[in-house]
Amino acid sequence: MTYCVGLLLNEGIVMLSDTRTNAGLDNISTYRKMFTFEDPGERVVVIMTAGSLSVTQTTIARLREIADDPNSDEETSILKAPTMLKVADIVGAKLSEVRASIGEKMAMAQGASASMIVGGQRKGGEMRLFLIYPEGNFIEATADTPFLQIGEHKYGKPILDRVVTMNTPIKDAQKAVLLSMDSTLRSNLSVGMPLDLSVIKRDECRVTEARRIEAGDEAFRNMSEAWSNALREGFTKVEL
Repeated sequence: MTYCVGLLLNEGIVMLSDTRTNAGLDNISTYRKMFTFEDPGERVVVIMTAGSLSVTQTTIARLREIADDPNSDEETSILKAPTMLKVADIVGAKLSEVRASIGEKMAMAQGASASMIVGGQRKGGEMRLFLIYPEGNFIEATADTPFLQIGEHKYGKPILDRVVTMNTPIKDAQKAVLLSMDSTLRSNLSVGMPLDLSVIKRDECRVTEARRIEAGDEAFRNMSEAWSNALREGFTKVEL
């Protein structure tokens, strides 16, 4: 299982993923689930993945191969696509293609499911954030729902519902996604550290902050403890 979350804000985009994968209680591994494609100052695309590792790794590898091909064009490369909508279309098509191919080889398409969150901006274009479904179709974050989640999302959703809007400052947004992840880590052992955090500030067209948070990170631990104390204190103040 996994948990990834992305926020679309007036100031930029914040994205956070865990790194735990498991095929049973005795087969737990760490794999990166956040991938960056960028031409700094011109365009940036960050992709987070959840689901079948064979599907997600193959999809990212093929997207990377196309992006590195000098003969690729705006119809095939996410680093040459004219809009972020076209980027989402390319990623969706590739994910669907890989899922179908691997599913056919496994003779069980249901076992080869995966989803992705794609966010970024090209120079002169709008920042956009999409959730790509296994079939290749997608939805987009909006002012009404400025965050998207994949994987084990139910534990981390309440805080996002309560505090996140398009007007949320980037610093507070980072706190929100980290506390959302903290709630998930506490409630589901299939989600685990290290965590990968990326920030894309509006119109900079590059990852402006990238951070890996390891198990035992002091700042994250202090934030988690402070949040737990605040919840306990708030609970005692609520009257029945």
